Amino acid sequence: MHTLRERKKQRTRDALLRAAVELFTSQGYDRTTVDEIADAVDVSQRTFFRYFAGKDEAALGLVEMTVARFVEAVRARPPQEAPLEALRRAVVDGWYSVNEVVESVVPVELYLRMYRVIEETPVLLAAHLRRSAEAEEDLARVIAEREGLDVDADPRPRLAVAVFSGVMRAAERQWSTGEDVGPEGIRLLTARCLDGLGPALLGDWREPGTGRGVRGPAQA
Repeated sequence: MHTLRERKKQRTRDALLRAAVELFTSQGYDRTTVDEIADAVDVSQRTFFRYFAGKDEAALGLVEMTVARFVEAVRARPPQEAPLEALRRAVVDGWYSVNEVVESVVPVELYLRMYRVIEETPVLLAAHLRRSAEAEEDLARVIAEREGLDVDADPRPRLAVAVFSGVMRAAERQWSTGEDVGPEGIRLLTARCLDGLGPALLGDWREPGTGRGVRGPAQA
């Protein structure tokens, strides 16, 4: 049970995060200052820095929250699930649980707009990719623990997470540039991308009768 002081601190942090996202999506990351974010919540700049190290940390705050919830969801998957299945299920089955984390601060639509700001802002994209690499390492260790493996001796946990993360990155790029930004549309798109992993890696991409990839005598 959180104390009154802890709940008050959480409300202040959420308010700062919400104000930051609203300003970043309405006027741009570069044109928004820490003072503007603090003023929007009627607190001092000093108070802002109690909760965030800088603008970039506030800009990535929602993403950090969703990643933390996702790692928890993977850890909670049934132990009999294969690693990639556990990762897939944590995304698809836990989609609305992750949305609840976002909606505790801002509407999902605003979060999606913020994601586009991250994609379009080099300094934020670089920070996002760096933190994604750290999250992948956390996930690899969770998978290794589930499978009873030493993550530093067996490469499979990191390989599985790297493949999964690549698919998720492709899905994110697709929905961040598409017109359907509704949560259900994004969930279905993400599920389709994950379900296409096996065929993409193991299937034959060449359709019979198209002539693509047909080898002549000199190529045989």
